[in-house]
Amino acid sequence: MTNYSDPFLKDILHRTKTVAVVGVSMNPVRPSYYVARYLGLKGYLVIPVNPRHAGEQLFGQVVQESLTAIEGPVDMVDIFRRSEAVPDIVDEALAVLPDLRTIWMQIGVVHAAATAKAEACGVDVVQNLCPKIEYQRLHGELRMGGFATGVISSKL
Repeated sequence: MTNYSDPFLKDILHRTKTVAVVGVSMNPVRPSYYVARYLGLKGYLVIPVNPRHAGEQLFGQVVQESLTAIEGPVDMVDIFRRSEAVPDIVDEALAVLPDLRTIWMQIGVVHAAATAKAEACGVDVVQNLCPKIEYQRLHGELRMGGFATGVISSKL
């Protein structure tokens, strides 16, 4: 399923406090960078996860090598990886994040079997959507992001 109700998405975005962004880039022109930055500016604690940059700083947080390396609770895992990488990420998240409530897969990322596994464990799953775009849409900010203005921008 990739058709989600607005109340479902709003509930996820409202209850979420900490987001682990798997596959975040250090490059400010990459979508994973500006989505993570935007979420941080909206008050979420963003934990960057990328083994290539483990130990570096991003948005005031230490980049983690993996979900296993994260200390403390995580409400949502936002996946910026190809669909074929999703099962391993979901397995790791389910194994090491006891407070996990949501797996969110970015635009173009879907995996039916991993979704079914997470949902069977009581974790909500969103596929093929961006939390930044959905936050903006549900909070009336799309014009600020460049949508409906004829100009698309990644700037905040």
